[in-house]
Amino acid sequence: MTAHKTNTPPAISHAATEAATDESTSVSDQTPSLPMWSAARISLITALVMWPLALMSFIYKVFLVPHNNHITDDFTTVWEALGRFRAGVPVYSEDYSTVDPHYLYSPGGTLLLSPLTLMPGFDSGRIAYIFLNGLAIVLALAILTRLFGFRLRGGVWPTLIVSVFATESVKNTLLFTNINGLLLLAEVGFLYLLLKHRSVVAQIAAGVLLGLAITVKPQFAPLLFIPFVRRQFATVGTGIAVPVVFNIVAWPLMTAPGDYLDKLVPYLGEVRDYANSSITGVGAYFGISGPLLWFWQLLFAALTAIAIVLLMRWRDRDPIMWATTTAGVLLTGVFLLSSLGQMYYSMLLVPMLLTVVRYRSAMHNPVVWLGVYFCLSADHWHSDRFHTIGRAMENIRATVGWSAIIIAVATTVVVWTVMEIRRGAPVLGDVATGGLFGGRDESGVDNEDRTTTAQIKEDEHVERTKH
Repeated sequence: MTAHKTNTPPAISHAATEAATDESTSVSDQTPSLPMWSAARISLITALVMWPLALMSFIYKVFLVPHNNHITDDFTTVWEALGRFRAGVPVYSEDYSTVDPHYLYSPGGTLLLSPLTLMPGFDSGRIAYIFLNGLAIVLALAILTRLFGFRLRGGVWPTLIVSVFATESVKNTLLFTNINGLLLLAEVGFLYLLLKHRSVVAQIAAGVLLGLAITVKPQFAPLLFIPFVRRQFATVGTGIAVPVVFNIVAWPLMTAPGDYLDKLVPYLGEVRDYANSSITGVGAYFGISGPLLWFWQLLFAALTAIAIVLLMRWRDRDPIMWATTTAGVLLTGVFLLSSLGQMYYSMLLVPMLLTVVRYRSAMHNPVVWLGVYFCLSADHWHSDRFHTIGRAMENIRATVGWSAIIIAVATTVVVWTVMEIRRGAPVLGDVATGGLFGGRDESGVDNEDRTTTAQIKEDEHVERTKH
């Protein structure tokens, strides 16, 4: 085998060079030798380091933590409601004036989740539910890895698993035993099918996945905006039809289905003052006045709209960055502006965060990562010594995090837009060339790669002109 020559920096001594050479040739005979700092070698080493950590993170968060005693239990409420549905007794018969966890799913969502009651008992059902959500998160991260152009054999997938499983969102999703893991898989599958496949079958499948998510959590409905402006109307139609069909089918199968409209929907419209990180939730907790709440809501509604509209400039040139960032901004806006926003919803922002690997990304703004820390970190800010400040920080940190993300993304996109207009680009960007319902370029990563070189040269030319 011919040895590969490597360029060694002058700062490395001759002895160190020989040691590095010996180390690089001591790899197993079955593995081709790689340059010392090649991308392939770094990816291989990262995978070797991260897979054991990923495996142990999964085992710890799925098979140990959720099975310890904890005051919050979302699964019991779901299990009992599904049992009432199967037994033919009213499902929405809870006392909604209490602070206990309540069953909040629609008749369609109840029908969708009803197969869970086929499990032999509560314990086996809960174990299966936890495992399915943990597995769904891992699969969602695998799909994201491929969506962004990385191989599953490399180090990106296990690194994502370790990072995401370290968040408050995954920890409490599995500990409380709720459905967020499966919802993340539905969101990621929807984006992958939408962006990577051109066929009508794929578009319908993307709509089915989004429709299932909407059936369980109507907060996903704003994501229909993405296929709508991409002229993928089969996805839009399917995404609307799925929750409608599930609710129509479930209505006659449920005893007293009218309780959903008479009891649950009014409750969902109320703003609760506990475990609620939306702007109105924080306002209720701290007793903030109505006009001030309206100011903050209008401000962040405007910032969300600015980010969504201006991101349209890159809809066709970089569909992956555009779609995942738009999805993240839409969901963050929902978390902030709806009547209920819980911190573990932040898991659904992971597709947007992964755009950090792209040539152009709002995730290159450090303020975004400050926001990510506040809404995804598992750190606790309760303090025995600084009780008041610690309690306030813990109660508002998701709100602060989501707000920082919206502000940073909106600011970043405004700067991008101004820079492009100064270079003589059309004011409407991709909308000017492709129309409001743009062309459906499904090339994803390849499409960005074709434009990256030209964009880099253009940026370098602008920098030389400045100097």
